[in-house]
Amino acid sequence: MFKSLLETKSSLKKVAVLGAFAAAGFAQVASASTTLESVKEKGYLSCGVSTGLAGFSNPDDKGIWNGLDVDVCRAVAAATLKDASKVKFVPLNAKERFTALQSGEIDVLSRNTTWTLTRDASLGLNFTGVSYYDGQGFMVKKDLGVKSAKDLDGASVCIQAGTTTELNLADYFRTNGMEYQPVVFDTSDGTAKGFDAGRCDVLTSDQSQLYALRTRLTKPDAAVVLPEVISKEPLGPLVRQGDDLWFNIVKWSLAAMINAEELGLSSENITAKKESTDPGVRRLLGIDGPKGKGINLDDEWALRIIEQVGNYDEVFQRNVGVDSPLQIDRGLNALWSDGGILYAPPFR
Repeated sequence: MFKSLLETKSSLKKVAVLGAFAAAGFAQVASASTTLESVKEKGYLSCGVSTGLAGFSNPDDKGIWNGLDVDVCRAVAAATLKDASKVKFVPLNAKERFTALQSGEIDVLSRNTTWTLTRDASLGLNFTGVSYYDGQGFMVKKDLGVKSAKDLDGASVCIQAGTTTELNLADYFRTNGMEYQPVVFDTSDGTAKGFDAGRCDVLTSDQSQLYALRTRLTKPDAAVVLPEVISKEPLGPLVRQGDDLWFNIVKWSLAAMINAEELGLSSENITAKKESTDPGVRRLLGIDGPKGKGINLDDEWALRIIEQVGNYDEVFQRNVGVDSPLQIDRGLNALWSDGGILYAPPFR
């Protein structure tokens, strides 16, 4: 329906960001083997986040960062520094994020980043788990009358540079024999402003981002997210390769929140649960079992995460779920025992 609005173009111009990172040789200022020691010496965790994405990493009017990705870093700080507030948040756009981690500017990247083979194998970085299962979608203005992504042939599409979103978009339109005009921005905020100003017919991003970006529109109720999900977007935190201890600390900090939800542990009941006779609870709280020795932490590292940050459901609901403006359902991010696919290895 949009075909008359643009000249014929067969594919999206691809930005060779990943190749540039690979060619850079992963220069690292900070030694990967000393991340935990470096964090303790500084007295704070340096956490790379987005430049502002509601529900995931966004500063409030007082400059305090909030969001699901933010809470992942606070969990790591609670585990390693015994204080979830000891985090320095470094806002990064999509092009900057990997370089900042490779160079040692940040200790962990927790910034709505999709786990892919290329990123996991060729950037000198490791994903430590999945903090949010997402998928790419499309948002349009309601007055266009579009009900399906299959009606977008010839549309102009606002998109963020340096993301998997660009590649997924090209694949989807090519596979379905459709054409489109890319309108590229450096930040997700830029895509939202471009869409709001009418510079494009469609805004595409991970669905979680679409719900967040819709809240920034002049008339949020005038836009609708289409039903199609065209990709798998497992989002999670990253660390530098070469430091297995730090990799395990970040990985198990996330796993602690997920296991806490499954075991019924929360920031509200954690004090009472210290007296539990449940073996799973006692292992997670460091009373019995492997405790913290294997990752060079004290025995109460996971207990502090639950006390100071909460279990996964608490983090989800206050940032993107029922207690937030986004009102996103748990969906795939429900526990495996509740119809979702969220799953963490056990504490044994």
